[in-house]
Order: sequence, then C-alpha cells, then structure tokens
Amino acid sequence: MTIKIDKKITGYEVVKDDGGETAESNVIQMHEKLERPDMLLGSTYKIKTPLTEHALYVTINDLVLNPDTEHEKRRPFEVFINSKSMDHFQWIVALTRIISAVFRKGGDVTFLVEELHSVFDPRGGYFKKGKYTPSLVAEIGDVIERHLKMIGLIAVEEPDPQREKYLAEKRAELQSDAAEAPANDDSHGKYPREARLCNKCLTKAVVKMDGCVTCLNCGDSKCG
Repeated sequence: MTIKIDKKITGYEVVKDDGGETAESNVIQMHEKLERPDMLLGSTYKIKTPLTEHALYVTINDLVLNPDTEHEKRRPFEVFINSKSMDHFQWIVALTRIISAVFRKGGDVTFLVEELHSVFDPRGGYFKKGKYTPSLVAEIGDVIERHLKMIGLIAVEEPDPQREKYLAEKRAELQSDAAEAPANDDSHGKYPREARLCNKCLTKAVVKMDGCVTCLNCGDSKCG
C-alpha cells in the first residue's frame, strides 16, 4: 500500500521486527570484573623439552559461565606453570601473570596462540616427534592452543577423508625408511629420514612424491 507524505519529515528511525521476542539480558559474558569462584575446572599438560632437565607442568583453570543453561560456556581464567627447574623462573612467572590477565579481560583470547608461536629462541629451537619447535615459549603456545580447542574457543578443522586416505597410503609406502631410524632419535618420528621441514605445520614430513613436494603431516603440496 502506498502512503503519501504531505508534511515535512523532521526525523526517522528504523523499526526492527524481533518477532515479539526480546534478547536475554541475564547472559553472563567473560570480563575482568568477574570474581574468582572457590572452585575452577583445571587441565594440566606436561612439557618435556631438551632445553630443561626437568619437565614443566602447565595448568589452565577455566571458569564455567551460565552453568546448567543453554548459554553454558567454559572460558580460560588463569594459567600456572610449575617445574623443579628454576632456570626460567622469573620470565615464566611474568608470562603466566600476563596471560592470566588477558584471559580475565574476556573477548577473543585466541590471538595469544599466534603471538607465542612467533617467539624464537636465539640459541635455536628443537625437534619433538618430527615437529620443529622454535622455543619453549612457542611450546607453551602449543599447549594453550590444544586447551582452547578442547573447550571450543578454537574451531577444529575436520580433515578431508580423501586427503587423509591418500596421505595414509603414502605414509605406508615410506614406512620402511622411518622404521630404520634409531629408537632414541626424536628428530624425525614416524616420517622418512630424508623428509624436510614443512613451512606450514613445522613438521619434518615433506617428501617428493608423484612429482609434487608434499607434507605427509598436514597435506600441504606444491608441484613443480
């Protein structure tokens, strides 16, 4: 229906049709003013590196928001790192306090993973099960990434079944080379000894097959 306006327009507003429903105002989101409850859910991860004599134990405690409702969420609240080794005590305490402060701030905290992954040790990194780790800080970033995936803050990419099948077949073909590696050699893990480092997943799993340079871990491939 056409409506004719015969008066001067002095103002306007956009009316949204919400279907008669109003958004819930009692949903609690993560922010720095939330008080720490008496009990938090925690997960502890073990880090064993060639850089330290003793293992490090990373504990991440989570706050459960809106429990027993459809809006229930698990969000990281604080992190602690414990070890018998005192070599890195000062900067580890400082790192945990800063990360915990970012967790309590709320919002998107997943950027921490990329920031920690980008820290390189000037003395050089190390290999663990065929994956290159540039520093101890980067490995702490790996732990935080695993935890954020577990609680749903980082989406886990579903593998392509066809690619997984193809890579499994190629890994089986090259398994004989990997089996010849010394049992105590952790530099190449389950991949062939001649495999090179993948720039995408930092795993020593890149080989040339079928005329293409392919990573047997993440599937990244370049044909030349």
